Amino acid sequence: MNTHFTPTIDSPLKANGRFGRMSYLGWNMLMSFVMIMVIGLIFAFTPGLLTDPYNMTGSSTPGTIAVALIVIAYIAMLYFTFVFTIRRLHDRNHSGWLSLIMLIPLVNVLMMLYLIFAKGDVNPNQYGVPRPTQTWEKVLAWFYILVFPIGIFAAISIPAYQDYVQRAQQVEMQQNMQDVDQ
Repeated sequence: MNTHFTPTIDSPLKANGRFGRMSYLGWNMLMSFVMIMVIGLIFAFTPGLLTDPYNMTGSSTPGTIAVALIVIAYIAMLYFTFVFTIRRLHDRNHSGWLSLIMLIPLVNVLMMLYLIFAKGDVNPNQYGVPRPTQTWEKVLAWFYILVFPIGIFAAISIPAYQDYVQRAQQVEMQQNMQDVDQ
């Protein structure tokens, strides 16, 4: 009997297979980088999209194409988000259909936290053997882990600080006006 072993090629961009926590975070970080670059290029090559968002100048073609490209990029991002979520669920030996929970607001945050923190099966399960995490995936995952909280902190603190500075300037102007009046 001739048994020939044919290794299966695990494509991370397809829903069948498994993703460990670090692979899941690494691929999500890569997807975020790609989306930022794609949307940045769309804005860079579409003059007036940022300065004239309501198309007051009447040139509709560049804006329409840019919006269509952004919609296509967003759909691609949604697709890959579901692929990565399904693969992570497979690592936990759950059905990929649970990925539809990601469509429910607020519950999707809990699902994301579950996928990040829940340990995967170390043994083969019905979705295959554990997939080894590549070094570059680990690097991107740690970058995601370290940068994401900093980004949230910055998104909250910078506008709060700007509001504080603006209110302090208003109070200072009021005090100066009162000093002039006296």
